[in-house]
Parts: sequence; structure tokens; C-alpha cells
Amino acid sequence: AVQLVESGGGLVQPGGSLRLSCVVSGFTFANSAVSWVRQAPGKGLEWVSSTYAGGGRTTYADSVKGRFAVSRDNAKNTLYLQLDNLRTEDTGMYYCGKGGYCSGSACDSMLRGQGTQVTVSS
Repeated sequence: AVQLVESGGGLVQPGGSLRLSCVVSGFTFANSAVSWVRQAPGKGLEWVSSTYAGGGRTTYADSVKGRFAVSRDNAKNTLYLQLDNLRTEDTGMYYCGKGGYCSGSACDSMLRGQGTQVTVSS
């Protein structure tokens, strides 16, 4: 069965950093696009970043570009998201998911883990 298990969330002050991890099993991680999406309180899922197989192309939402960095370790079946210069509006549940860029209902149907909570507050 496909499993995605996120970790690394927590409470951090504005301007702080976190590193999220996602361990994947049940599909060929090295050959797959994988993404991070997030959900702020009371809002829908928002695509954050994706990394693709092969050349390792990465893409980011404009809201996180220059502050977040996605990476992957294919030997460990693990996806990472480095979050720097965090803002209060980055607060939310962060999920890793199988697949590339998504929007709207496509994000809702993305196969993803249980999530890890990121709270940015002073």
C-alpha cells in the first residue's frame, strides 16, 4: 500500500526555519513527481512545491519562492521541504503528495499523508 508520512512541523516565530520530511513507500519514488501542499485554517488546499523525476526539476508557488526549498533523497525514499524566513501566513497543515503541480479539486484528490502542523506565531 502507498504510504506517505510527514514529520518536522512545529511552532516557530516569524523569521524562523523548519525542515519537513516525508518518507514514502509503496511506489517507485525515484520515478515519481512528488509535491508539498498546505491547508491554512478555514481554507482549501494550496499547492506549495513539486519536484520531478529525472533531472530533478523543482517548481514553487509564488508565495514561497525564495523562502522554501524542496529536495529529495531517492536512496532514502524521502522528500524534504526547507522552510526559511517563515511568516504568520505560512501557518497550516503541510502534506506531501504523489504527483506534480495541482490546483483546486486536483489537490483534494492527490494521494497524500496525514500531514504535519506548522504554526508561525510570536
